[in-house]
Amino acid sequence: MKAIMIQGTASDVGKSVLCTALCRILVNDGFRVAPFKSQNMALNSYITKEGGEIGRAQGVQAEAAKIEATTDMNPILLKPKGDMVSEVILHGKHFANMDAVSYREQFVEEVMPEVRKSLQRLKAQYDVLVLEGAGSPAEINLKSRDIANMRMAHETDASVILVADIERGGVFASLIGTLMLLDEKERARVKGIIINKFRGMKELLTNGITWLEEQTGIPVLGVIPYLDVQIEAEDSIALSSLRLKKPQHQEFDIDVVVIQLPRISNFTDLDPLYEEPGVGVRFVSSLKDLKNPDVIILPGTKNSVDDFLWLEETGLAQGILRMSRRGTRIVGICGGYQMLGETIFDEQAIEGSGGTYRTLGLLPIETTFSDEKQTVQVMGTTYAGHSITGYEIHLGRSTPIQPVQSFAQLDDGRQDGVYTEQVIGTYVHGIFQNRTFTRDYFNTIRVEKGLEEVSNEMLSDYERREEAYEMLDLHVRKHLDMEKVYHFIK
Repeated sequence: MKAIMIQGTASDVGKSVLCTALCRILVNDGFRVAPFKSQNMALNSYITKEGGEIGRAQGVQAEAAKIEATTDMNPILLKPKGDMVSEVILHGKHFANMDAVSYREQFVEEVMPEVRKSLQRLKAQYDVLVLEGAGSPAEINLKSRDIANMRMAHETDASVILVADIERGGVFASLIGTLMLLDEKERARVKGIIINKFRGMKELLTNGITWLEEQTGIPVLGVIPYLDVQIEAEDSIALSSLRLKKPQHQEFDIDVVVIQLPRISNFTDLDPLYEEPGVGVRFVSSLKDLKNPDVIILPGTKNSVDDFLWLEETGLAQGILRMSRRGTRIVGICGGYQMLGETIFDEQAIEGSGGTYRTLGLLPIETTFSDEKQTVQVMGTTYAGHSITGYEIHLGRSTPIQPVQSFAQLDDGRQDGVYTEQVIGTYVHGIFQNRTFTRDYFNTIRVEKGLEEVSNEMLSDYERREEAYEMLDLHVRKHLDMEKVYHFIK
């Protein structure tokens, strides 16, 4: 198997984006290439064509490689539920809810044969595998049960490129420290180093790079300048720096508040809003910051019950109701949609401690939880005739308690969500990626506020992503020694 692996000195150093870049570079150079991450922990997930749930990063990487994503590309997905418990998803389907100790001491070794089967199936179909590590390979307290880093490098005989984020500071210490904590066999796997997210003059790093190469005997393959490329983020760490190009103090024509739920998931649903002209997006987690927005969005969540109880505890539930009475528009996606209804029934304690919960009451629906998860890609037509695509990923089933206008008619025959002039609820993740719908939604608000409408002439979301992948290819190829990278791919 030809394989190259990106590992990092820490989380959020840019592993996912660099793997995405390599997938696009390799496919553009004529290789059949596939991404792989044995074990992923993320609340941003991706639904494959067959309805399997994997980490969003591998879905994005597959798209960059111009192939359909499959569950073999991420056979194990962990979705944190709180209290050191995660939902374990195996080959795209719910397997169990498991605490960290049980997972590491029992499940990890039992599941390795399944991981190997995924690798063998990928090996049979593709020329090169681009592997992504998780966190750091040098967590000495976890190494014995770590199946996402060096163990996968050994399994695939992959050359490892170690990545560090210079924006964090201490880049040389993090690289040297990581290498020191690897054993001899693991260090031998590391063939190159990348210094990522650099801002400034590369010449200022020359002495440091020379010293680093002399100390480690490992070449620095590239210093990658920071690039604000529109590639979806994988985990909630990215929320702290989400689209910093629009500072919070700037004034916008339309003020959008996103409720930053404690267990927020699939927040990439919101990415297109940052590109909508005149729209400012604020993440809010306290009542004092709610203020008087034009739109409030309740996003997806891993736990609708507990996050609704948090809304009540913080006073945000009452704040949302108050804003609704003043005419603020409200959008609920997936778990946020469930909270907009009258009642959540969780008798089996799927998400809470069990029982019945009275929710916001802004939409005439009831939601009942069961342990059967709905995971499916969808296509359909909205109430206003917009063609949409997206995906569903939820446990609850919501039903109207009186006649309603559905948000969308899905191509599989189902009705999705509820639409009123003021409130929208939908199970469709990625709804704002449908740019014509998004533009028309905000144009309605512009007209109400006496603002000029914005033209509907724009790139589709697919065209924007393709543009981003090609930009990423050019950017990374320019600053990375691809000749050496190809040498390392055996």
